[in-house]
Parts: sequence; structure tokens; C-alpha cells
Amino acid sequence: MSRSSAINTSMTGLRVIGVLAVMCSPMQDAGAQAALPFDVPSWAFPGSQTDSAIADSSRFHRVPNSGARFTLPQVVDRFAPPDWHPSGHSSMPDVVAHGRKPNLFACAYCHLPNGMGRPENATLAGLPEDYIIAQLAAFRSSARRAPLPGWIPGNSMHPVAMSATEAEVASAARYFSGLRFTPGVRVIEAARVPRTRQAGFVYARIAGAGTEPIGSRIVEGPPDFERHELRDDGMTYLAYVPHGSIKRGRSIATTGTNGPTTACVTCHGTTLLGMGLIPPLAGRYPTYIVRQLLAFKTGARSTAASQPMQAVVARLSVEDMIAVAAYAASQPAAPRSR
Repeated sequence: MSRSSAINTSMTGLRVIGVLAVMCSPMQDAGAQAALPFDVPSWAFPGSQTDSAIADSSRFHRVPNSGARFTLPQVVDRFAPPDWHPSGHSSMPDVVAHGRKPNLFACAYCHLPNGMGRPENATLAGLPEDYIIAQLAAFRSSARRAPLPGWIPGNSMHPVAMSATEAEVASAARYFSGLRFTPGVRVIEAARVPRTRQAGFVYARIAGAGTEPIGSRIVEGPPDFERHELRDDGMTYLAYVPHGSIKRGRSIATTGTNGPTTACVTCHGTTLLGMGLIPPLAGRYPTYIVRQLLAFKTGARSTAASQPMQAVVARLSVEDMIAVAAYAASQPAAPRSR
């Protein structure tokens, strides 16, 4: 495909019937073609309850290791998002730094100037340029959607993709692809985790509230919620996962699950750094990885390129997804060869 044509709540779960496409491979069997009921776990889609930590809009705010100062209205300006660490990235093209009013928000607002994004959206730094372009085309055609309808971060790319020109998409893809990726999450295995609340599409710790069982979920959020609200692109997030997740995930990633399921390393590389147009997984936010696996499983990601992944996730349980995501996120992420 040419680059030009590529461009052209608190519910307990959502019952989805996913008709899964199967890869033409001897590792797949006809059983994977069956439509199976599947509960999309709501914990993977934290909400957006507002917070008063930085409600004083007249005050200038700072973040660690930055000489910049921004007020809250400046922080939330979708056409001029804060650049706390300008020396940490190359010069941003206009579409990344400012977007284009009224509907094309600056790419850096969600994905941050250094391309690291946050747990609720994609890390773009270091992704293949043509892969980014293809994803914009998928958002534009609605072949890529959120597996939980109505989840704001998952739906925000559709108007952006519809508004962006071919030149703007190419410029943004070139910029983000050229950035160096540095892992922005620390994975911690635990039976109990700090009590949290859903805020800013992540899990925010409730000070002095003690702990709670982690259960079968990933609890990912910032160590400092104010820095999250200030869109600090230099912060490392914390992701709590159940005990044993990393070991179990390593097994799935390297040998597959029980039955004819392709191992992750077959396509994403032995170190999960990606191969060709297949994206890297190592060091990426684990809740984001889980949401993409859910999207493949439910058919919310339905391009032709998605079919191999739909076949892979057909046999994965939510616990398998948690384990794979925990393992991938815990892996070192050296720059991929180009």
C-alpha cells in the first residue's frame, strides 16, 4: 500500500460477541473461528473524575527537572500544550506542537512532546513511520475503535484522523518515529496495592487510605497525580500487577499458550522490540497493551493487518493478557534497528 492510500463508566463489564479472523497458518485450527462471548473488563478503562489538586488557574506550576512555568489554562490548551523539557526532543512540527483549529488538536497534547504518551493513550516515540500512518487511516475509517464504546481516550483519535491532511499525518509520523523511546513505567508485582480512585483516565492513589487486594487486574497510575494533571512528560508511572504475572507472561510471549497460539516473539521479535512494521511492545504501558489485545479480541481493531492478532488473542483469557502485558512492559527497550 502506498503512503498516500494509507492516509486516504463503572459498569462491571460489557458482553461482546467477537467474530475472530484466523491466520492462514498451521498453528491455527478451525476452533479459533468460533464466535465466543467475552466480558471486556471495565478496570482497563479508568474514568475521568476531575481533581482539585491544581485548580488554581492563576498560579504558575512547575515540574521536576524543568525551568518552565505554566498556568493551568496553559496546561490544558489543546492547541499549545506545555513543553516541560524542550531539550529532550527535536524541534516539533507545527501539527505536533499546535495542531490546527478548530478540530485538529496538537498531537503533543495527548502523546506529549517527547512522544511518550500516558497510560491512557499510545506511546508514539520510536514507532515505525508507516505504522503510525496506517493507524491514522484505520482511525479515519473506524476500522480501529475502542473495545469499550464511549471511552473518551479511545475515541479521541477519530476526529483528529478525519481532520488531518496527508502532509500533516506524514509530518507527525516522521517526527514521532524519529524520537528515542525510553520506558516510562515501572512494573511491580503485588498481592495488595494502594487504594486508588479513577481520575484523569488513570488510577490515582488515595493518601492515607491503606491498601486493597489487586485481584485480577492491572492498577496503573502516577506516583504524583498533580504531575499527571500537569502533563509532565518526564514522569515514570507505576503499574501494579498480580504476583507471578511476569513469569507467566514470559512463557506466553516466548512459547504461546496451551494449544495452537502463536508466541508474541514470533512477530514482535525475541526482545519484543518489533520487526519491520510490527510495533515494539517492550517497556510500553501495560494497560495500553491490554486494551489493544481486547480490541483485537472483540474485533474493534479490524483492518486486514489485524487478522493475525485476532487469531492470536482468540485463545487468550484476560489473565493471559494481564500476564503478557506485565512481561512486555517490564522488558528493557533499547532502540530498534532501522
